[in-house]
Formats: sequence, structure tokens, C-alpha cells
Amino acid sequence: MPISDELILEQQHIDRAYECLERARTLANRLTSMVEVGEGGTEQARYERDVIQRQVLARLTELNLGDASLVFGRIDHDPEHGGDSFHIGRMGVWNDDQDPVVVDWRAPISEPFYRATGAEPLGLRRRRHFTTRGSTLVDIDDEMFGDLRGLDDGSLRGHGALMSALEGARKGRLGDVVGTIQREQDAVIRSPQQGILVVQGGPGTGKTVVALHRAAYLLYTHRFPLEGQGVLVVGPNRLFLAYIEQVLPSLGEAGVVLSTIADLVDGVRVDGLEDEGVARVKGDARMVDVLARAVRQRERPLRSRLVLPSGLQRLGVSVSTSKTIVTEARRRFRTHNAARRYVESELFAALAESGRDQEASVLRDRHSDSLEVREALEWMWPRLTSAHLLHDLFGSKALLAHAGGDLFAEGEIQRLYRPRSEHADSVVWTRADAPLLDEAAAFLGPPSKTRTKLDVRTFGHMVVDEAQDLSPMELRVLRRRSLNGSMTLVGDIAQATGPWANESWDGVVAPLQQRHETRFEELTIGYRIPAPLMGVAARVQAVVAPALAPPRAVRESGDPPRFVSAENDLPAALVRAARAELNAVDPGNVAMIVPVSLIATASEALRAAGIDFGRATRSGLEKRLAVVPVALVKGLEVDSAIVVEPVRMIEEERQGLRALYVALTRATQRLTIVHHEPLPELLVGD
Repeated sequence: MPISDELILEQQHIDRAYECLERARTLANRLTSMVEVGEGGTEQARYERDVIQRQVLARLTELNLGDASLVFGRIDHDPEHGGDSFHIGRMGVWNDDQDPVVVDWRAPISEPFYRATGAEPLGLRRRRHFTTRGSTLVDIDDEMFGDLRGLDDGSLRGHGALMSALEGARKGRLGDVVGTIQREQDAVIRSPQQGILVVQGGPGTGKTVVALHRAAYLLYTHRFPLEGQGVLVVGPNRLFLAYIEQVLPSLGEAGVVLSTIADLVDGVRVDGLEDEGVARVKGDARMVDVLARAVRQRERPLRSRLVLPSGLQRLGVSVSTSKTIVTEARRRFRTHNAARRYVESELFAALAESGRDQEASVLRDRHSDSLEVREALEWMWPRLTSAHLLHDLFGSKALLAHAGGDLFAEGEIQRLYRPRSEHADSVVWTRADAPLLDEAAAFLGPPSKTRTKLDVRTFGHMVVDEAQDLSPMELRVLRRRSLNGSMTLVGDIAQATGPWANESWDGVVAPLQQRHETRFEELTIGYRIPAPLMGVAARVQAVVAPALAPPRAVRESGDPPRFVSAENDLPAALVRAARAELNAVDPGNVAMIVPVSLIATASEALRAAGIDFGRATRSGLEKRLAVVPVALVKGLEVDSAIVVEPVRMIEEERQGLRALYVALTRATQRLTIVHHEPLPELLVGD
């Protein structure tokens, strides 16, 4: 059959699929009127209405595709395997007779669409890929397995559709790749849920988007119980979360929680970065013992005998008796605040015992607000929040020395000191503080008399991106929120740039202490970065991570990187580069990646030239041009990257060469390197 006729038939099928989808949407809207509750409605009726409305809302969210294509391929089985054909798409769609018009890409029957090869056709006769724009079919690409049987040359699946997706302009948000998932990516997506899966992938291998598709796959495959348990996606910063936030909704999964580690810690304001040396100390696992000691420092016997006037008597509690109370409280209770009521009761019991005809309950009613009792209790066993504990600890050199002076090198613990604020509630904490606040909360327990447990939500599965940068203390935050140890950790050891940059995945996995054996997968094919650009970056990778092979670039041709000398006018050179790249990739986007010391210089130059640009905020990449500090650019992709002063990046960042490697691997089309200072020898080449 001529290709034009095939296009017409496939377009007709796609049109039918959209008609069925629209009928499903109409039916979902009608469901809202199934339960009508007036003023006299029963509680049961109101409950049923709320349940139906939640279900309808979830279904309508799933059915809202926006500009995304519904159908992206088809598989035809050979006669020996039934000869059936199925169209593969973003979600399952059925006609009025409940026959499948489109099969969900996550369904088991769809697996050959992603996994079949010439050596292992998995029962397929043909695999067809669609190139679409919305609901319009543009092209089809067929693979006939009868011609490929026994062959497996490692070629890419659906080459035409893949190239079309890779060469399209970026829109400031990460898109899904559900129609062009490759075999090694599918192996990660469909890996079993149990335990920890570590995914090592170089820049451009699609590890982030694959991990998000894995979350969608697990929710589909294990809808019960995962939908109730929840799925958490953790990113390195809020800019990154904004960049990826549309992927899961586009796959019909809108209920997944996206968060940074700092955002998981409730009740405190976290904003800003810490000095790297201080952050290194705060991320160390030895801080667990420091915090345990800090709590213990607040559990202490009286310094002198407590004397309480009561009528004609003078009641009292000795230092030794208070020591017994404290010792017994430590033995009986797991968390600090849980023991407070016991300490109060025992203190009043001791006071009653020291007098004649005194009852502890009467004394408590009469003297619980007396200055002497309140001062004694605040000394022996104060109610504490994690913010109050750390505020007191960091504001006292003596407390720091007592809690950690023998655990860290001489003077290292004192780097945590900072002058006390007027009140703990007014402190603005850093990202490195957040895990310590969470750890302290676990030691302390809830401070309220009415709450009996910490309000920490757990999740049935976690996806953690850029996991290679996480400190042991940050990993403990994640472990506390894991319901069953099911996690997907993705990252690239060569891009480890944080204060706790891990040299291997063993350092990441060890603090999680899981029962099941950890599984490792590696993504080896680079889809995003053309070979000429990857060639420059590979020179840096050979130094920072010589044990890792650079990704094999899918696109062998492309524009070579441009090296622009700013001579004596860096601002003018940045303006020229910005204008040139905006024109070259129109309507795509451009990131000007700068060292921290040049953020103001770059921003002022662009502003003075009248060039519209965004900053590295939650909405920064919504502009076609964004100025992004190198510390925040990890995980993002743009059509064109302007990397400014590589030498300065190396000098200013603790992991300078790795930071440069990250900067050099953000572009999908063009890379421009602007410099006034001499280039690093690694970039000069032969």
C-alpha cells in the first residue's frame, strides 16, 4: 500500500481515538451529577459525593492532553503470535464496545514496542512509529522484523521520530519522551519496584525524564497501593522542579509530590546556601551524635535544691532526686518531648513526698505556674522544637564544643557558630540546616502536649534526581520518608559538584541501609548533545571521572563550539553573544551560564542593552534567555548555552572542573564559550 494511503488510514484511526477520548471526557463530567446532596443530605451522601468528585477530577486531569499527542505508534504481531495489531499511546482508550482503540504505553502488551530487536522480536512482525503534531499525523516510520531477525546492531528504535523530537526547539520546560523511549531506557522504566535502583547516566542520556516515566509506570502497574502511599520526586532546587513539573501531568499522573529536601522539613523557613566548608560539616553523619548530645545537654538534674513555699510548709527536691528523675526519663522514653509530662509528674510527686499531707495532683494544680517550678522544669527538661535546639546550639561556642569537639577536627565544629538571633522563630535557615532540623525533630518528638507523633509523611516510592550530590544527613531525611525502601536514585558521578560530591554510588547507597540488594543500571547513549559539543566536554570528563565512558552521541553532526575572546570588554561580548544565539536558535531558548561572581555583570550588561532575560528563579526559564549561575544549571537543557569565563568557574567552585563539565553539557544545538581570561588547557585542545 502506498505510504500516502497508509497515512490516511492511520490518521483516521487517530481521529477515532480522539473521538473516543472526547466521549470519555463528557462521561466523566456527567458523573458529577450522580450524587445530589441538598441541605438535608445525609453524611453518607456527602461522603459519596466527595469521593466521586475526587475521582472525576483525577480522571479529567488524566484525560487532559493539552498539546501532547495521544497516539505515537503501532505494533503488529506475526501470525505465530496471533497476528493482532495494537496502537500504542499516552493512555488507554476504548470504543463503546470496550474494544481497545489505544493501549496505554505502560501496559504489558506495549512492552515489545520498546524492547523488540532483530535478535529478539518478541513476536512482532512490524513496529510503526508516528511523527505527529498534536492530533495530526505527519509521518510514519516502519521496522519490519522479518528482515531484521537474528540481527541486533544496536541501532536506535524509531530513528525518524527520535530525531524529530531531539531537534525541536526547547520551551523552558522538560517534555516527556514517551513516544521515543529506547530499549536501555525502557529497561530502567520497567525495572521492579522493590528496593533501590541506581541509574548512572552521563549528560544527555535522558536519566531525569526516564526516572519520571518510571514513576508513571510504577503508578500504573501498582496503582494499589502506590496511589494511596504516594510517590515523591526530589530535585536539587526549585528551579529544577519547575523545569520538570509538566512531565508527569502530561503522562496522566498529577498526584505525584515534587519537592526539594529542604521543603520536606516543615515549620521553618529555609532560604539560601551555606558556605561550602560549613555545609560539609553539617552534612557529615557525625552530626547525628552531635545532635544527640545537644538534646542530652538539655536533660539535666537541678544545680541546687528546689525549694517551694506551700502554705506553712517549705517543700523541696534535692539534686540527687532530680538526677534520678532525669535518668529514669531517659531510660523510659525514646524522644525528648514525650518524657516531659513524666518529669513534671515525678517532680510534683517528689515535692509532695517532702511535705506532710500533700497530694501531688493538688500541688500540681496549685503550683504548676509558679516561677520556681517553671524554672526547675525548663532547666531539667524543657519542651523543645528543632529550631530552638539548633538556635541555642549554634549560638553557643561552649555548647558546640561540648557536643562535638571530640568528633571533628580541632576548631572544625566551631565553624557552625553564628550569633544568636532575637528568637528562634525569626531565623532564616540554610539548605544545609534542613537535614539537621529534621534529625533534631526525630530526636525531640512533637513539642505539643496534644500531638503524639511527628507529622512526617512517608511515600511508597521515591525518585531522587542528582543523588550523587547528597550528604549523609540529607540521605537520612529521605530514609525517614521511605515507607518500604523503594527508591530510584539517578545522577552522574562525573557531575558531582556539591559540598558532599560523592566519588562513587556506594557512598550514596550506604546511609540508606535497606534490606534489599541495590540494583545498578547505566545509560550509555547520549540523545541531547551533538557529537562536536560532547567532544569538548569529554576532555573534561576524562580528568574528573576517568573510569566512566562518555555517552555515545546519537547525533554525529552539528555546529562546533564557538570560542569568543572578550578582549577588554566582557559585557559587550556577552551582549553580542546573547543576540547571536537568540537569532541562531529562534524560537528556542538560551542559557547564559556564569560564575557566581559574574551574575551582576552579565545581568547589568543585558539590561543596559535592552535584552529581555530571566534569572534563575522558579520562572527563570520561561524567558527565551536566562542568566543562570553554574551551581543551579545542573539537570537543565537548552537549545544554546553561553558559558562565561571557564577559568573563573574552576577557581570559584569547590568542584571546579566538574562544574565546568556540567556547564558544557547543557546545550542541544549550540555552545558558545566567552572568555576574557585565558582558557583552561583542557579546552584549548591540540
